Amino acid sequence: MKCPYCGCGESRVKDSRDIGDAIHRRRECEHCKGRFSTYERVEKVPLMVIKRDQRREAFDRQKLYAGLRKACEKRPLPASEIEKAVEEIEQELDRSGKQEVASSVIGELVMEHLQHLDKIAYIRFASVYRSFTDVETMFEEMQKLLYRDTTPQTDTQDQSRQK
Repeated sequence: MKCPYCGCGESRVKDSRDIGDAIHRRRECEHCKGRFSTYERVEKVPLMVIKRDQRREAFDRQKLYAGLRKACEKRPLPASEIEKAVEEIEQELDRSGKQEVASSVIGELVMEHLQHLDKIAYIRFASVYRSFTDVETMFEEMQKLLYRDTTPQTDTQDQSRQK
């Protein structure tokens, strides 16, 4: 780290503090004893979304939030739940480590979260996302949703322990 006063490349860290999205470091130049601050932030490579027509655009958190909000419109869900879902989806995308992700992957993540949040919001989103062409297709999706709710979820490890 070059000293802003004398240009020397040797400095000593005197104090470090985490300030949320960065680390604040107070430094002292070895040559001129001048003190200065630096901030270290993780540089994120912007996530690119590959659209259905193969266009690419930067991931937009607000667009994700707006889509979830629209699906949950007039539903008894607190805004904090929607914000939490957006945060979880964004974290999943970050953890994937990919620089590009298909919009279909994001859509499936949204549907997965909505399925647990609100069934009506899930069907609303699915009707647009999956482009239902008729009532039968929508009905089939509703039946799948109902079937998943009524089918007991069993843990194979618990079953093997009982034997």
